[in-house]
Amino acid sequence: MNIDIVLWLIQDGVTNGAIYALLALALLLVFAVTRVVFIPQGELITFGGLSFAMLDAGRTPGTLYILVLGGVIAAAIEASASLRRGKWQRLPLITAVYVILPCAVALLVAWAAPHKFGAGVQVLLVLAMVVPLGPILYRIAYQPLADASILVLFIVSMVVHYILTGLSLLFFGGEGLRARPFIDAKFNLGVIESSAQNLLVIAASGLLILLLWLFFERSLYGKALRATAINRVGAKLVGIPTVLTGHLSFLMAAFIGAVSGILIAPLTTLYYDTGFLIGLKGFVGAILGGMASYPLAAAGSLGLGMLESFSSFWASAFKEVIVFTLIIPVLVWLSLRSHHLEEDEDQ
Repeated sequence: MNIDIVLWLIQDGVTNGAIYALLALALLLVFAVTRVVFIPQGELITFGGLSFAMLDAGRTPGTLYILVLGGVIAAAIEASASLRRGKWQRLPLITAVYVILPCAVALLVAWAAPHKFGAGVQVLLVLAMVVPLGPILYRIAYQPLADASILVLFIVSMVVHYILTGLSLLFFGGEGLRARPFIDAKFNLGVIESSAQNLLVIAASGLLILLLWLFFERSLYGKALRATAINRVGAKLVGIPTVLTGHLSFLMAAFIGAVSGILIAPLTTLYYDTGFLIGLKGFVGAILGGMASYPLAAAGSLGLGMLESFSSFWASAFKEVIVFTLIIPVLVWLSLRSHHLEEDEDQ
């Protein structure tokens, strides 16, 4: 191994680590606010990447069918709950949010797909399809069980993961898809040649992390999320609606998943189940941060990307084994230093 190879591996590791950092932050956010280990985060990556690749090819992505189906189910659940509470006046709003809006997005995407608009329009269309899936999933699967144990919520996450994987195979098929790069230019950085797409991934990830920091530090909704993450009971007592914070955390997780899928679609061929493995590596990054610290999760994800890159060179056959084995000493350390408090202390 010479210096050229080392620099190539570092570049690859930083690029992958930037994506893992985004996913780790999303998983950590959802877990801190709702206590949900959001396994389906990987499927949102898949939906974002495959939808972008299909729009790039002038094809209609199957995500619009998932969006409409999910919206109808969420509307039925929300309408049923409202009628039981005697709040029938909410039915028009529920219909508009969960049925009319998703159908309008689906019709817009179906019309725009054959026209093959520019990358900017395609990105907006993908975000319009994928981002609403976060709150829809929360309303269908998690909100009714908001006070359940972490184990029950984890089991629900696994069920949602398998359902979304099946829908992904149904609507996208088993063939791999890949989008064209946003920018074809290449740059010479010392002795290595880097593509503009790699630099775009790193820059976009860094910008999104900065925006997340500003959101949590400067905005009222960000502070509400932080308060809910620190103490759910205290947040309820001061009037912060935990249902709203749950929807908001899933909305942000879906946005991060969609952006991550869009960024990696030009770099690798995506399949209906590709996002699961990528999401698991983001989960490893969150574990390295102790499932509590955003800076440590981001730093751990970058380190994970570096480890994966160098492992692929030294022992490519055992790359995944090395990456996932990394969490064992971390979990042992966290177990030894924890006080094993009873969960759901707010109940």
